[in-house]
Amino acid sequence: MAITASMVKELRDKTGAGMMDAKRALEECDGDIEKAQELLREKGLAASAKKAGRIAAEGLVQSYVHGGRIASIVEINTETDFVAKNEEFIQFTKDIAMQITASAPKYVSREEVPEEEVAKERDILIHQAMNENAERGMDPERSKEIAQKKVEGRLNKFYEEICLLDQAYIKDPSINIQTLLTNLIAKIGENIKIRRFARFEVGEGLEKREEDFAEEVAKQMNN
Repeated sequence: MAITASMVKELRDKTGAGMMDAKRALEECDGDIEKAQELLREKGLAASAKKAGRIAAEGLVQSYVHGGRIASIVEINTETDFVAKNEEFIQFTKDIAMQITASAPKYVSREEVPEEEVAKERDILIHQAMNENAERGMDPERSKEIAQKKVEGRLNKFYEEICLLDQAYIKDPSINIQTLLTNLIAKIGENIKIRRFARFEVGEGLEKREEDFAEEVAKQMNN
């Protein structure tokens, strides 16, 4: 099938790939744009995996404040100062800061989660699953075996709650932050690393006094 300039343009608009990369992908896929898009994505993922080992010591520190009550600050590194000034990268840092503020992760990646925290969660999940099986009248040995299998899937949910890279992207829940990051690495052509973050919320960790609203109004009237 003949590959036209309009086909190449359409694929480039969808993927951000270079002209020759888009043309070669279309040729390999006989002009099928959907297949070519998937092929470029696969190649991009492979390319980004190779870039992951390269040193990233430049970058930006970005912050996001919501309503003066919740805020986050994040350091995201790149290989060069040039990429750190790229508008798409800057927007990415803003989106990640917003993600942290909204979704309150505890860690950047699964590798950062302490083993004792994972072990504790695994134990809780196993007991939950065994209790569910017991309610169905299942044999204890069989129950434990099935519970072990259920736990792996449930642990993924645990990671999705506490690990930034595993969280669904708030602007597009069909992808997670790891996919968003990987796609940006493939597009920009440099290693990018979310290094660390901190999140702050007014009153977090402090004992808060709860008062009845009517009682509060009465107190104000008596003053």
